[in-house]
Amino acid sequence: MSKADAPPLVGAPLVDSHCHVVFADFQDDLDTVAQRWREQGVCALVHACVTPEEIPAIRQLADRFPELRYAVGLHPLETGCWHEAMPNLFLEACHRDERVVAVGELGLDLYKATNLKQQVRALEAQLDVAWEVDLPVIIHCRQAAVLLRDILVARRQAGRPVRGVMHCWAGTPQEMDWFLDLGLIISFSGIVTFKNAKAVHACAQQVPEDRYMVETDCPFLAPTPHRGQRNEPAFVVRVAETMAALRHCSTERVRHVSSQTAARLFGLESLLQGSLTAMGEQFSRTPP
Repeated sequence: MSKADAPPLVGAPLVDSHCHVVFADFQDDLDTVAQRWREQGVCALVHACVTPEEIPAIRQLADRFPELRYAVGLHPLETGCWHEAMPNLFLEACHRDERVVAVGELGLDLYKATNLKQQVRALEAQLDVAWEVDLPVIIHCRQAAVLLRDILVARRQAGRPVRGVMHCWAGTPQEMDWFLDLGLIISFSGIVTFKNAKAVHACAQQVPEDRYMVETDCPFLAPTPHRGQRNEPAFVVRVAETMAALRHCSTERVRHVSSQTAARLFGLESLLQGSLTAMGEQFSRTPP
């Protein structure tokens, strides 16, 4: 997408609440990609972590792009490499850098993997890390909603409730209600722009206004009309626009409320406030 093709910048700053710009897909043009996300008013990005080996490179990206915050963790599809030293590694990373704002992405994936016992072990250990450092978690869940719900309910009953986000939501309204009842945020990705994603459309319409965020999960799941291309943070605008259409409100309102939710969850208030101050806006202003 060239600058000439970019939609006009609107007032409210926007948060891409989940991205992977450390991937090799961005190796050759990340500065140009950053220029595009800034042109679209993306004032903050939360970078997820797939394996601990990524952490030094993500930290370097946070040095390079001051609007970037990040998580540390192990993706469920990478849990074949889980070992008992990892929790201490994640704890050390959290204590080392205040730009670590979450643990994850962690979770369960029974669509592409069958090592359930190992996935649960890694999940529980990482949830313990998040509890110890008082950070939210970024949860990946694919074809495992019932089991994940039961694990989170058990933790709440044990006095260790989980706070965080169900990222890249692709479930049903009923499943969404389970996780909302557990206090979690629902994050919508490019999937919400797909014509046949009817269950996700219903979730986007029904989710409470203060309980959703928007994300790209780039370089994956580029939204329509970019589907099939490399995804990038600037495209989070398309997710916000589709959410607005589904919720019968202005895109400006979706940008505002989703970003405020991300700010509360991940502690991004200073980034949003700085962006709004630069535009002469008030952080508390809510568009219609």
